[in-house]
Amino acid sequence: MKFYKYNANGNDFIIYEDEGKKDRSELAKALCDRHSGIGADGLIAILPSDECDFEWDFYNCDGSRPLMCGNGSRAAAHFAVHYLKKPSKLCFLTEDGVIQAEVSKNTVEVLLSGVKNEKAPFEFENKTWQGCDTGVPHLVHFCENSHEFEKFDLKLCKTLRQKFNANVNYALILDPTHMRVRTFERGVENETLACGTGMAACFYLAHKNKLLQSKAKVWPKSDEMVSFRYENERLYFKAEVRCSFEASYNFS
Repeated sequence: MKFYKYNANGNDFIIYEDEGKKDRSELAKALCDRHSGIGADGLIAILPSDECDFEWDFYNCDGSRPLMCGNGSRAAAHFAVHYLKKPSKLCFLTEDGVIQAEVSKNTVEVLLSGVKNEKAPFEFENKTWQGCDTGVPHLVHFCENSHEFEKFDLKLCKTLRQKFNANVNYALILDPTHMRVRTFERGVENETLACGTGMAACFYLAHKNKLLQSKAKVWPKSDEMVSFRYENERLYFKAEVRCSFEASYNFS
């Protein structure tokens, strides 16, 4: 099997071209295993589409299928342009709907499908949380200071993830155009180096709550900067993507 290993702001993915829809959950678990497999946060199969430039079949490393992955969408768009020779402005079909993307060398900007199910703030374990869905459901807590942000409570995140079936984010506003984010991701069941939809949820709620302007820079745990903008009720996500290597995987 010929595959391509991608990195997008600390999230890593296995991408390959395939035909037709089928259950790839066991394949995802095998390939994403960091000891016996290739090792990745997720698996992306690029499929042909009559509606768009391509369709994807996305899996978390545990074999689950989220509706969307922000960093994965940018990696998939880069792969389609650089290896499948798709146009630099393209669209592709996901379980969350059609995603539009523009690729310029190694920089990819995607127009996310939209924000849904915005929730009112609530209190849990002496912290204020707010939820919304940016393709994946997220809970966001805005930290009061850097000490609270650095003290990322994995036990609390696991409790919230199980109670609300959502990813859990800590966000720290640095100034009206800069923010830091840490994310506990379901499917990985741990903190990851970055989460595109998580950063999008944090940016969107921060902007709606007048904590950030309509354009901002965001740093995930990987410290690889990303850009967000909210224009005409549309949410754009832009950052660099890197194809780390390509190789063949031998099945036993």
